[in-house]
Amino acid sequence: MIRPTIPADSPALLALAQGTGVFKPIEIVALQEVLDDYHATNHVLGHCSVTYEQDGQVIGFAYYAPAAMTDRTWYLYWIAVSKQIQARGVGGALLHHVEEDICRSGGRQLMIETSSLPSYELTRRFYLKHGYDQTGVLRDYYADGDDMVVFRKHFAR
Repeated sequence: MIRPTIPADSPALLALAQGTGVFKPIEIVALQEVLDDYHATNHVLGHCSVTYEQDGQVIGFAYYAPAAMTDRTWYLYWIAVSKQIQARGVGGALLHHVEEDICRSGGRQLMIETSSLPSYELTRRFYLKHGYDQTGVLRDYYADGDDMVVFRKHFAR
């Protein structure tokens, strides 16, 4: 079941993200700040966070928001699935939920940024598999040798 994220989910979401082995320690700290800000104020500003729960266990989540100063562009800031159940459709279900929610809100497109490091290869393939176009690469963005890869999906109206 995909449901709105509640404050009590935060420890499980942090542990899940850390357990993927993909996110750097600084990103886990940032996620804590994002979740704290979401529950304090950002949920009233249009930010969205959803948690995928199965049999009482948190197995995935996504965080997305409208992009400021754009015409109905949204960003997917976080999407993660428990390492033990990756590649079983949970991420696809979360992404589909996000896309449907954005479309219901009148969103025009969804942008996603990720790393070019080899550890993100499956992530990049995931976005391509789900109909996203790779629209750009910003060289050495995160660090020397770690480019930002930008993906986009435009929603037909």
